[in-house]
Amino acid sequence: MTRQTAMLNAYTPGAGQLSPGDRSLADRRAAALGPAYRLFYDTPVHLVRGEGVHLYDAQGSAYLDCYNNVASVGHCHPRVVQAMATQAATLATHTRYLHETILTYAERLLALFPAELPHVMFTCTGSEANDLALRIARAATGGTGIIVTDNAYHGVTLATAEMTMSFGPAVAPGPTVFPIPAPSAANYPQGIAAGFAQAVTKACDRMAAQGIKPALLIVDTIFSSDGVFPDPEGFLAPAAAAIRKAGGLFLADEVQPGFGRTGSRFWGFERHGLIPDMVSMGKPMGNGYPLAGLALQPRVIADFGAKARYFNTFGGNAVAAAVGLAVLDVIRDEALQENAAIVGAAFARGLRSLAQRHEALGDTRAAGLFIGQTILTDGKPDPVRAARLVNALRDNRILISSTGANGDSLKIRPPLPFSLANVDQVLTTLDRLLPTL
Repeated sequence: MTRQTAMLNAYTPGAGQLSPGDRSLADRRAAALGPAYRLFYDTPVHLVRGEGVHLYDAQGSAYLDCYNNVASVGHCHPRVVQAMATQAATLATHTRYLHETILTYAERLLALFPAELPHVMFTCTGSEANDLALRIARAATGGTGIIVTDNAYHGVTLATAEMTMSFGPAVAPGPTVFPIPAPSAANYPQGIAAGFAQAVTKACDRMAAQGIKPALLIVDTIFSSDGVFPDPEGFLAPAAAAIRKAGGLFLADEVQPGFGRTGSRFWGFERHGLIPDMVSMGKPMGNGYPLAGLALQPRVIADFGAKARYFNTFGGNAVAAAVGLAVLDVIRDEALQENAAIVGAAFARGLRSLAQRHEALGDTRAAGLFIGQTILTDGKPDPVRAARLVNALRDNRILISSTGANGDSLKIRPPLPFSLANVDQVLTTLDRLLPTL
């Protein structure tokens, strides 16, 4: 979510053309859930079922999902559902008892990481994983300073909300949080790698001036809420070196780009030729079941593990482990990482081809099935036009959202089974809609 997206997606009674039944649902929702919740789109969608890359409304109409990385291997994947049901019918308990499934899952998951990251701790959400990482970083470094990008999203706990710049003025940054510009060519014309690393160093200097010791640089390795900035490959390595030189740790937040989404690599950080001190995971890890985690280097967890204990009632429970194993099996057996590379490349090519005849399409930034597409008016990024396009696509039964500090880019992040035919549907619809905006 971005500041602009939050505003554009705030439904108020009277907006859109809701049926009487859906208007009643919206009114009941507002009364029961209070004012802090938001709905997508000017006319909210009433969904009742999901299958593969489609979601279905109460009338049975299919919507192509171009946004949902939570159902990473597809909505309601039968193998994942079966694993969940079978384990829930057998045993559902936590990690304070010996249980083989959690160990099998941990070993399978860790085998996908570099050997330098041999430990994993389980949580329920990515927010919890990032919160835990911050606690561990403080114990390991003795510092409290945190560096984030200036429209980052890292969670909803108190600590992670304070380092989530995309929440805007409703949640002020914590006193030890130091935002830096996102790694775009516009922000670092002298070169993204050198510029971003220099920004990290300058943030550490600002900390020192205030008597604060660095603890952590945390980045979403696709910079999804900042606008999607995957390239050039390798640019993150100097920034990681800079925070370590200052005594802090580097945390790769893989909640959005992880599990094969970038196509060429299983993890986003691997595109940058570095090994993080910690890696947080969530969302696609359980394909909708609340499963998240934190992979760590041994030296990072040593002090924390010696002085504190960790327990999470539901994190890493037996059902979560069974679901996690099923997700890894599906990614492997259905070659979903390879599919992300092939289909994502075709999607990006198609968008760049459309841009040759539609002035509204600007820069396309892509890594696998994670794409940011700038929307322009008169050559300038236009969040209002982007919002109109998001809603027009919704009206044409394609679900998508926007990203970036001003919400001027489409955020394209579909389930990994997305096909070339699905890409063609989106491109054909865009070709038809763009002249109407």
